[in-house]
Amino acid sequence: MDPPVVPRDRLDDWRLVDETTEQAFAAGPVSVDASTVRYERASADPPRPFCFASRLRIRPPTAPNRGLTALVERKARTGFRDRLADRAIDAVDHRGDREISVADPNASRATLSTFRGVARVGDRRGVRVEALLAVWVAGEYLLGGGAYPLDEDAYPDGTGPADARSDLIAIVREIESPE
Repeated sequence: MDPPVVPRDRLDDWRLVDETTEQAFAAGPVSVDASTVRYERASADPPRPFCFASRLRIRPPTAPNRGLTALVERKARTGFRDRLADRAIDAVDHRGDREISVADPNASRATLSTFRGVARVGDRRGVRVEALLAVWVAGEYLLGGGAYPLDEDAYPDGTGPADARSDLIAIVREIESPE
């Protein structure tokens, strides 16, 4: 299964660091596989901003519906928190959800969840991080998101966390199914 398509024109300073397909979760007779690509901002110091895009395959094949969407969103939030922990981001707090539009006119609006946490970088502790996770339906379930530091000194002069957030949301909005 191919991962979703990430907009190349938005990835000038990003590098592909991982591409995987794995079982994301199972609930009763339903299993979900995720094909994911992950990018990191190449020029940044740790903790490096990252973004990802995932495409889900549900078995047995099931059309998206309200109940399944709620399950996918809940499991995606839990899985995202686990991934943040794998990246040494602790004390993760779910700050809320809102809807955003995506570029695909045939897709649903995405549910965007915002998290805040603290990244550990070597012997440095306490680098504040914001992480975003979006889930939407475009004939199938797609996920996108990432994280970036909130500390101003993590950015070159003239840029900051607001720019990182805008860049990440722009990438997420343009993620598409490969087919």
